[in-house]
Amino acid sequence: MTDTSGVSSGSAMSRPRGAEAAPEAAPVPGPGPGSPRPLFGGCWSCRLLSGAGLLMAAVWVYQGPRNAMKKGIAPSMGAIAQMTFAAGLASWAIVILADPVGRWQRREP
Repeated sequence: MTDTSGVSSGSAMSRPRGAEAAPEAAPVPGPGPGSPRPLFGGCWSCRLLSGAGLLMAAVWVYQGPRNAMKKGIAPSMGAIAQMTFAAGLASWAIVILADPVGRWQRREP
């Protein structure tokens, strides 16, 4: 049944337009949704470049409050937050370099 605006009503309204013509998608071969993929697709140079860049960024962020504390200035809340952020950057860099997800694969007996 069609109203004056040209929109049909009924059970066809529950489906998106063109849904009846869309074919079913074929399953993609490869690892399943539960299996971990290697970080950066297993590209060692990509991981090395990204991890080293993050590690150097962590050192650069950490140097600001460290230099102020060397001069005898008491650390403020902002300096402590900056040092905590630098520690987070460094741990992220270590995770990228070590790639713990790609290494833990179950061995078949």
